[in-house]
Amino acid sequence: MKRRHGIILLIVMLMSVSACSASDKSSPDTGQHSRLLPDSSGKYEQPVTIRIGTTVESTKSLLEGETLVDNQYTRNIKNNLNIIVDYSFKASPANYNQKVSLAIASGDLPDAMIVGPVELREMVEADQLADLTEVYQTYASPVIKRIVDSTGGEALNSVTFDGKILALPNVQLHADGVHLLWIRKDWLDKLHLEPPQTMEELEEVARAFVEQDPDGNNKQDTIGLAGPSSTGKLYANFLHSTNTLYGFDGIFAAYNAYPGYWLEDNGKVVYGSIQPETKEALGELREMYLSGLIDSEMGVREDPGESIAGGKTGMFFAPWWAPYGPIDDAVRNHPEANWQAYALPLDRSGEYRPHMSTTTSQFVVVRKGYEHPEAAMLILNNLVLGESQGTFTTERGPTEYPLRLTYAPTDETEYEVKALRQVFAGTKTAADFLDKPEYKMLQSDISNIGPVKLGPYDKYDIQYWAPGKNRAMWIRAYALMVGGSPLVDNEIKGIFSTTYTQTQTMESRWPKLQQLEDETFLKIILGAAPLDAFDQFAEEWNQQGGDEITREVNELNHK
Repeated sequence: MKRRHGIILLIVMLMSVSACSASDKSSPDTGQHSRLLPDSSGKYEQPVTIRIGTTVESTKSLLEGETLVDNQYTRNIKNNLNIIVDYSFKASPANYNQKVSLAIASGDLPDAMIVGPVELREMVEADQLADLTEVYQTYASPVIKRIVDSTGGEALNSVTFDGKILALPNVQLHADGVHLLWIRKDWLDKLHLEPPQTMEELEEVARAFVEQDPDGNNKQDTIGLAGPSSTGKLYANFLHSTNTLYGFDGIFAAYNAYPGYWLEDNGKVVYGSIQPETKEALGELREMYLSGLIDSEMGVREDPGESIAGGKTGMFFAPWWAPYGPIDDAVRNHPEANWQAYALPLDRSGEYRPHMSTTTSQFVVVRKGYEHPEAAMLILNNLVLGESQGTFTTERGPTEYPLRLTYAPTDETEYEVKALRQVFAGTKTAADFLDKPEYKMLQSDISNIGPVKLGPYDKYDIQYWAPGKNRAMWIRAYALMVGGSPLVDNEIKGIFSTTYTQTQTMESRWPKLQQLEDETFLKIILGAAPLDAFDQFAEEWNQQGGDEITREVNELNHK
């Protein structure tokens, strides 16, 4: 408690110094910060209400008896900051963007909400956003500033328009954009197979998982490779470059295909989705699907995670954090399920070349005219502080924390894997990392990983873990050491998009172009359209605005 009090006091002292220097009468936000009393508690003197828009999935991180209005997160915010969280709208993940778009179009905005780059630009152009320049400079905690600064200016540049900070950017791991191949290693062992290095070997493994009864129930009812859900993506793209579950990112990369990304090609920028490599990868996926190696319900199944949890799927693509998702349920239901992650398959030259994400993809925006714009910043400070101290008692992370953004150095996963290995080896202790507060969960991880990790400590198969000792810690540790190790132990030759933002023509044309791409590619894979439909798609894409957009992206890239 002393350490926590000291951190809060330090933040508050910094607020006090900055607030005292922010009394310039010419500033449009003059005096707004005087409403926050910089005493040792860091609270508003009187309660402040903030109405937000939020997603409601399955409230996985809420405890029994809690609601979105009254739970450990909202109570923590009220106790620490005297901020009352209310909701302007709630929506499922599938409908959230539609709700945001309706709010923007109608002008009936919540006080704050999370948006993507497309919605951010729309709100900037509509002059709907509060200027958060002084809010960020005055109230952002030292840890958040260190994390934001670690992007080399990329994060702040993404929210700065005409010299004003108009949103609060997240900072996310590059690891979130690398979609590893997760495999039931116990199935591999049972069938005397090795992890597939090439696409040919991946096909062989998928076929064995479908045909050779790896679950031992004497039925041919298993799935070789999962596919996206009815609302999922075939692959991540430049506007949504992270955290795709069950897509085929790894297969496209094995063909050096990067659909949805803008790529350098002999000094020019081209769109990855209309390149011949993408057509070749689609042909492979089509063959795999029609051969029964990919889930036959791909594209209509609501939740592919159910078949993984039920022990019926052998492989899927996902980022390092998959144990927070279907793997936890899979191991609960089948303790022998030895899910392991691999930087596979390799391309024809034997290299692992995944596409990489942007460091910033989500933003907290505050409506222009809201009386307490600093409240959003304080809520984010409180989130990062709570995560660093293990305040929130959930197994899956604080997914229902209001206005939750990811704040992590871009190398956080890899850094933690290396640090924990050093601690296990006895070459370092927790004290050696006290000067790294931006790695906010490292001290807690070092302190708590011991009971759930069984020896030998350099072995990560499921038999070397004790999930029942501390389920939340096991999920965290398994994600780090199993999901993170492939990123440390392999050479990652990542491919970045030349841009992760929209151009002017995209704002009106992109939804239709994206729909054309999604529908065409899905039909090709499912066999509802021939592979040569790709050529017609590429022609139509260019005619319907793609040529103009490509010209704009090239201009943007050469500024």
